Amino acid sequence: MAELASEAQVSVGQIYRLFKSKEDIIEALVHDDADQWCKDMGALQVRLDSGELTIEQTFEQLLIQTIDEKDEALSFDILAESFRNGEVADTIGAMCQRFRVYIRSFACAANDRLSGEALDAAEEMLLACLFGLGHRSISRPRLSAEVAARRTAQMIVAALRGVQ
Repeated sequence: MAELASEAQVSVGQIYRLFKSKEDIIEALVHDDADQWCKDMGALQVRLDSGELTIEQTFEQLLIQTIDEKDEALSFDILAESFRNGEVADTIGAMCQRFRVYIRSFACAANDRLSGEALDAAEEMLLACLFGLGHRSISRPRLSAEVAARRTAQMIVAALRGVQ
């Protein structure tokens, strides 16, 4: 808690006055993060739908945002807490449900024949890619964020288009 207070430049007492429990703090962080992610994905959807971006560019932009995530350590702490605490797990699950709407739409933009099990699998694969690339710094990557995003976007679109 002291680390959180220091990072937020507030006292521990202020945090406890605002939040009743650790779960409330995590829920606020997750909701704030999810709201921003959905806003960003919604903006990408609008740009894709208007023809401003291709599907490759849409995935590239999404992946850049994912790779540039600055709160990796906090994210790992929150994920670890979700395995210990059902309420936190439910909050993260609800956040992922919101992401899945956009992910499915992007997958269908790459391949409009996707449906049923194939679309569900595409959704799972894309969500796993986002989680993985969002935590890639721990693996000491060799590629820059931009190159990784561009190449991964190309591979994702090629894979999605290859599904019958």
